[in-house]
Amino acid sequence: MEIKVENRGEVVLISISGRLDAVTAAELETTFGEVLDGGGQNAIVSMEDLEYISSAGLRVILLFAKKLHAAQRQVGFAALSGNVKEIFDISGFYSLFKIYDTVEEALAA
Repeated sequence: MEIKVENRGEVVLISISGRLDAVTAAELETTFGEVLDGGGQNAIVSMEDLEYISSAGLRVILLFAKKLHAAQRQVGFAALSGNVKEIFDISGFYSLFKIYDTVEEALAA
């Protein structure tokens, strides 16, 4: 898994690629913690190049979203496709989070 973090003004863009599973979830959790500690920005998580997500990955995402919400910040997810999109749908994440077709659409919102 590869994670890139970019500051885009009032939003931090977190791009995830590869596989998010029990082995890699701790790395993402650490990155999310750094983003939470970094200031008052909202977050967009790009999953354009994410090939797979397990229940461990979903747990990390849910915890991140809850912590952002508690800090009165928002998170959105962008560019889901294939297996990841299906898992978000089945797990009910589409009803919990703002999900955008593209990163550009998410940044504009």
